[in-house]
Amino acid sequence: MKRSISTTLFVLALTSPIFAHTNGLPKEDNNKLLTTQTTNKKYVPTAENLAARKRFEGFRFGIFLHWGIYSTFAQGEWYLNNKINKDEYAKAASAFYPSYFDANAWISAIKASGAKYITFTSRHHDSFSMFKTKESNYNIVDATPFKRDVLKELADACHKQNIDLHIYYSILDWIREDYPIGRTGLYTGRKLKPNYDTYFDFMKGQVNELLHNYGKVGAIWLDGYWDHDSDSIPFDWRMEEFYRYIHSIQPTCLIGNNHHISPIDGEDFQMFERDLPGENKAGLSGQAISRLPLEACQTMNGMWGYKVSDINYKSTDQLIELLVRSAAKGSNLLLNIGPQPNGELPALALERLQGIGRWMKQYGGTIYETTAGDIAEADWGVSTSKGKKTYLHVLKRDAETISFALQSKPKRVIEYVTRQPISYIYNKKTKVFTIHTGKHQDVVDYVIEVEK
Repeated sequence: MKRSISTTLFVLALTSPIFAHTNGLPKEDNNKLLTTQTTNKKYVPTAENLAARKRFEGFRFGIFLHWGIYSTFAQGEWYLNNKINKDEYAKAASAFYPSYFDANAWISAIKASGAKYITFTSRHHDSFSMFKTKESNYNIVDATPFKRDVLKELADACHKQNIDLHIYYSILDWIREDYPIGRTGLYTGRKLKPNYDTYFDFMKGQVNELLHNYGKVGAIWLDGYWDHDSDSIPFDWRMEEFYRYIHSIQPTCLIGNNHHISPIDGEDFQMFERDLPGENKAGLSGQAISRLPLEACQTMNGMWGYKVSDINYKSTDQLIELLVRSAAKGSNLLLNIGPQPNGELPALALERLQGIGRWMKQYGGTIYETTAGDIAEADWGVSTSKGKKTYLHVLKRDAETISFALQSKPKRVIEYVTRQPISYIYNKKTKVFTIHTGKHQDVVDYVIEVEK
């Protein structure tokens, strides 16, 4: 993930044998990599892909999992960027043994929260792969004493518990010598051998493994396009070719890219980092909102990866409000957790999941499979819609009366939980609809159901 503050990138040269690039794909897969050609043909999603998009939109809530050997340092996922010697950093792999990791326990806790999918970091910017790969020895099975493919275990748990598996994959790489460094001048003195052709084939090789070895993958979540955003000559990432390759393996696998620009041809959903669509408080999400399915990713605390001092978690009420406001904008919320180096999810994160889960059991019907609300956001709150019903989410706890424009008198107005009628006034002449909500200071989200 890109930090919300300006950070100087620091790429480390690859010299240790543990980082050796190998191409161990079966011959037929190698041929497939070589024969994928660039074409000007526009992307036309299949009917199955369009159905997958609609299903994804209905989820409304997912959990992001940023986990790698950087958790060993307990300083967040960008620790290698702090001018750390790459060989010293790599020693974390030999000490990485998450003995408490239990994929089924993780997915059970996530499912109980009401989340419908996870997005797991298969490879972050530090080049370490959290899955068994033939493309590099620098992976959790070959380079750590743990010797277990955690992505495979998570995939199996997801498929077993009916949670969709989405896979994060970094386009950037701070270790491989063939990665074409961006931001000219920041890598002076590094012995690098940039070659995007070999790096591109490496990425395709790994994605080929991810899409063949872990069952159905709901989405590939790409990250890192922004490394060359300040180049005077635009860098050709060959992303449309990359997207065609992904869709050729799993047509229903949705593709999103955290490039902070408007979607390009071949992408199936649009993401917004640290902001809801249409907001740009963190300075990373100023792009226009497309008609693709939307997803907003946000942290529970401050960092994406585990940081031992970062215990400033948003309250459960704040996270529920974030989820509600996200759905009201027609967007999924991808809420992040940074697992600990011992393989456990932080206790505070689990506590928040439990709180959200209790709320979702009662109010999930006003979130799942909804669209952006028919009633515009106001100082009192937001709305979501489903068919002929609109759900008013009154987030302002002292708002005892709310008013807004409505073209016609509703068929029914009730309190969502009790199903009891609520008094209202509808002015046919001015088209103003006024509801007396009463006192609800002890409720994070007072929901009113309006049926047309």
